[in-house]
Amino acid sequence: MHDESRRIEERVQRLHDQRIKTAIYAATVPFEVEAWQAPGEPVPFEEAAAASYAPFAMGTPWGPPWGTTWFRMRGQVPEAWAGRRVEAVIDLGFVGDWPGNQAEALVHLTDGTPLKAVNPLNQYVAIADPATGGETIEFLVEAASNPDILADNFSKTTPLGDIRTAGDKPLYTFRSADIAILDEEVWHLDLDVQVLRELMLELGEHDPRRHEIAHALDRAMDLLDLDDVSGSAPAVREALKPVLSKPAHASAHTVSGVGHAHIDSAWLWPIRETKRKTSRTFSNVTSLADEYDDFIFACSQAQQYEWVRDNYPKVWARIQESVKKGQWAPVGGMWVEADGNLPGGEAVARQFIHGKRFFIEHFGIETKGVWLPDSFGYNAAYPQLAKLAGNEWFLTQKISWNQTNRFPHHTFWWEGIDGTRIFTHFPPVDTYNARFSGEEMSRAVRNYQEKGGASRSLAPFGWGDGGGGPTREIMERARRLADLEGSAKVVVEHPDEFFAKAREEYPDAPVWVGELYLELHRATYTSQARTKQGNRRSEHLLREAELWATTAALHAPGYAYPHEKLDRLWKTVLLHQFHDILPGSSIAWVHREAEAEYARVARELQALTAEAVAALGSGTTRVFNTSPYDRAEVVRTAEGAPVYVEVPASGSAPLAEAEPPQPVTVSGRVMDNGLVRVEVAEDGTLSSVRDLRANREVLADPGNLLRLHTDLPNYWDAWDIDKHYKNRYTDLLDASSVSVVEQDPLIGAIRVERDFGKDSKITQTITVRAGNPRIDIETDIDWHETEKILKAAFPVDIRAPHSSAEIQFGHIQRPTHTNTSWEAARFEVSGHRWVHIGEPGYGVAVINDSTYGHDVSRTVREDGGTTTTVRLSLVRAPRIPDPEADQGRHRFTYALLPGATIEDAVAEGYALNLPLRVADAAGAPAPVVSAEGEGVTVEAVKLADDASGDVVVRLYESRGGRARGVLRTGFPLAGAQITDLLERPLEEASVDDDGAVPLELRPFQILTLRLRRS
Repeated sequence: MHDESRRIEERVQRLHDQRIKTAIYAATVPFEVEAWQAPGEPVPFEEAAAASYAPFAMGTPWGPPWGTTWFRMRGQVPEAWAGRRVEAVIDLGFVGDWPGNQAEALVHLTDGTPLKAVNPLNQYVAIADPATGGETIEFLVEAASNPDILADNFSKTTPLGDIRTAGDKPLYTFRSADIAILDEEVWHLDLDVQVLRELMLELGEHDPRRHEIAHALDRAMDLLDLDDVSGSAPAVREALKPVLSKPAHASAHTVSGVGHAHIDSAWLWPIRETKRKTSRTFSNVTSLADEYDDFIFACSQAQQYEWVRDNYPKVWARIQESVKKGQWAPVGGMWVEADGNLPGGEAVARQFIHGKRFFIEHFGIETKGVWLPDSFGYNAAYPQLAKLAGNEWFLTQKISWNQTNRFPHHTFWWEGIDGTRIFTHFPPVDTYNARFSGEEMSRAVRNYQEKGGASRSLAPFGWGDGGGGPTREIMERARRLADLEGSAKVVVEHPDEFFAKAREEYPDAPVWVGELYLELHRATYTSQARTKQGNRRSEHLLREAELWATTAALHAPGYAYPHEKLDRLWKTVLLHQFHDILPGSSIAWVHREAEAEYARVARELQALTAEAVAALGSGTTRVFNTSPYDRAEVVRTAEGAPVYVEVPASGSAPLAEAEPPQPVTVSGRVMDNGLVRVEVAEDGTLSSVRDLRANREVLADPGNLLRLHTDLPNYWDAWDIDKHYKNRYTDLLDASSVSVVEQDPLIGAIRVERDFGKDSKITQTITVRAGNPRIDIETDIDWHETEKILKAAFPVDIRAPHSSAEIQFGHIQRPTHTNTSWEAARFEVSGHRWVHIGEPGYGVAVINDSTYGHDVSRTVREDGGTTTTVRLSLVRAPRIPDPEADQGRHRFTYALLPGATIEDAVAEGYALNLPLRVADAAGAPAPVVSAEGEGVTVEAVKLADDASGDVVVRLYESRGGRARGVLRTGFPLAGAQITDLLERPLEEASVDDDGAVPLELRPFQILTLRLRRS
């Protein structure tokens, strides 16, 4: 037989693209269209319905950036169309090949009922099936002219990312709005041919099945009447039935399809637009559920459900009905799909608490799994936190983006820092926007790492980011691929069902220990520094407000714990931990609003804390310590005078000066407090830091060396920092001023000022305080660089085999060598309040109040010693998607802590982030709780969310070893329970005769206690 493959493939492609697809709609009549441009922000339906509309012609430009245009469409179904399936088909002038991040619309009936969205790959709205003929149709269509921010494929900056700079030139040209007959036979033929052709092209050249499909398609095309595609479609379909009905091999891989519509809660659009994206997509999904009984849709992010509930009650009612029918699956159990590295431990716990409670309250469903397909790496505390929230499985996709190493598993047990394991799946289809193409199906089978051990994987399907979610075409593909020779088998099912089957099939799956580090998007630890600082500050202000509100609720008659306010503020902070807001990868509009929200949150929380402290009475000036560790340090009075005080953990003490161990002396550029001696060089670097307790020099080279690197990644500017950034840099060694600015027995401070780059300025105040070896570097930057990153280096005379960085409820160790490609890929990593390096008997910590990105490296000197260098990433200057990212003022503090153990790093990390508060209070209530025992660290103190008055305490083991101790209360204790994160009892906790709760914790164990008051 001659090889006719090329001829057949080209023939099939042309006939499909040019004849079959174009005949799907058999006849059309245009709508009469009128338009009204909404002024400013989106308006409610009622206002739009009452507006004055003007005639609008097809081919007319419409839609300024971020605008809303309402279209009134009127038409009538021709009498001759009776008995046919009739639809509206609307093309807003869609551009490019991205189904999300551009024009979208929501179609309403005249009474305001949302029907369905119109998206680039989902342009129809059902009218009648079958039509009776003569029906009068009237729609009101709310069209959003959102700009395509990445239209130039990350090659150009754009002002379109903020409504303030986007201009008002129309972005789109309306192509068509028609009433049309859907020719169902042609539509099905289109899908038959697509599925077979794509399968054929994925099969091997020597696979008989490939040639069988090719010749079947060739013969079928002979039956296609080019002058009557509609009339000949049934015969063509009949000819294809034999190749479409051959069953898959018994050993074929099974793909569990789960409907999905990944909607970023903000990214290349503001939060206000996400609220509309959810309504549009969810309208599509509930409409599709009415068409397909076998359809299952998985949807995470309780915040998005709440938006729809509050703004689109009719869509919300349809969601509730779909949930009852089992077609809509709430998943994930988090408030939003948060970043996986940057939120603090308590914040991750609250993501689960608020998310799971929402689904339980509104649907009676407790989600079983963590659904995080798109975050940029996942911290090693997740397995324990997920389990403590009642989850059984974990799903992610993003690790497929690794730049260097291929992750070795798709189904595995993930083990966290405390030893907890959770069953985890990583879909080999390598997308969370699958459409069941032949290429995707082939890729899933080809990629799957568990061949021989397991035989199934999961594929989330549907168009994301406002693309409208799953479509009927994707569902039809799934039906054709359910049992088709040459392909993996597709079954549409609930993700819980997939995970149950996968775990039963593969209970002894391999184990991955530690973080799931994404070898890409490493700059998300640093970009948009003010957003990150707002998050860090908010997390600690929430801790402070809850602690002192609890104290006041226990000791101040008449004080009411602010449950509702704290709940609302927590949800605001949780929303902004979304994985494109907190990482700094959103447009300017998003980050401008985030900074404003963080400022508002800070004001409200400061006021709540002040109210709680004031409720304790007035008359005596006291110092309040929110940290879980006793503090002996210098604090300033309201007048600015320094005072050395001693304050118990989570308690208060009078503002009475204690005797410091030794005063601070300042001589020239040398500061000495008896614990450390710090010498500042003429160029403003730290030329010497001597630990007087250990009698050793800490630095191997000048410390606090500021280095300005060129920072232009290959792609994804705000997201990535590529390794070549290290090759070009300037050390900032020209100090314009080095001067002593404070010389007091309690505080010594030297200020260093520098000008550099494009009119940028940096002022650093290096401070040594009595009684504390911590050296603070308060930093004020006026930043005007582009495509640069600024780092601060501390080269330490320590041979450290690994670094330890704080993560959620513990810390993680990373090698300082680069023996393997896996270690070399970790050239930029994340941490929270501290990084620690050490050798037996001695360690040093670098602490911060708002910095997450850092790198640690080591080198051997000519004298045989080893220098281990910790470098903090302070600020970047990417230009895409926000051309003004990070420009302007930044104020933050980082610190060097010589002679530090891990315990010291933990304590000082809390201290730097939770400054002592000076306020009037008459009483001296005992701390709500106090923990005794090395490594026992209290993370949160609050009243129970059910308003019962019980006190809830969350604590953890922070050193990485076993801990024994007790928890004592500052109130009469009636009993204690160990609970899950949602404060539901797991078991009774024992209480000693003296009213203390004994504690025994494994390394990094998190424990939540519910304490009943007498």
